[in-house]
Amino acid sequence: MLTIELSGLIFMLGMTALSNATAAPAEPEQTAVFAGGCFWGVDAVFKHVKGVSEVTSGYAGGTAATAQYERVSGGDTGHAEAVRVRFNPAQVSYQQLLQVFFNVAHDPTQLDRQGPDAGSQYRSAIFYASPEQQKSAQDTIRQLSAAHAFPAPIVTQVVPLQQFYPAEAYHQNYLALHPSQPYIVIHDQPKLEQLRKKIPALFR
Repeated sequence: MLTIELSGLIFMLGMTALSNATAAPAEPEQTAVFAGGCFWGVDAVFKHVKGVSEVTSGYAGGTAATAQYERVSGGDTGHAEAVRVRFNPAQVSYQQLLQVFFNVAHDPTQLDRQGPDAGSQYRSAIFYASPEQQKSAQDTIRQLSAAHAFPAPIVTQVVPLQQFYPAEAYHQNYLALHPSQPYIVIHDQPKLEQLRKKIPALFR
């Protein structure tokens, strides 16, 4: 009886070791950075995407060693209002985030502006963090352009991410904290409805 139990224990330990050896490790979270006009609305859109764990409004693409709203809003630092998106690639892919960016978060055909906001700080840009992100972004733009998905050419920049500076606290999670603010009601609340309608599988 003792021999049987011992054999069974060895068998179970062997199966456990084999299971642990073949189990795929969990994918670590990844980061994407997008610029598409005022970061309030872009932030809110990505916060409602399944698989996204955190969205931070901030500034990217400039040459200055730091960034504050007062300087960036003047358009002389080279920064764009942007959002940093942390996501679980097992739940939402970078390609799906690009789908949200181009189809919901903003209008990629507007040069150095977005809606009522004008200036290079409101430009459309993808700040890639890896060669894979660069290729995905460039391929997506080529495909959308070839399909004439928009009535005008896409002007989105695809550039390497050098630095991201989080914006001031009062800019974070702005839509959720100020849902009745006129700018939010007119320009940003409709984006959430578009996300729900156009890409319901990703909406939360």
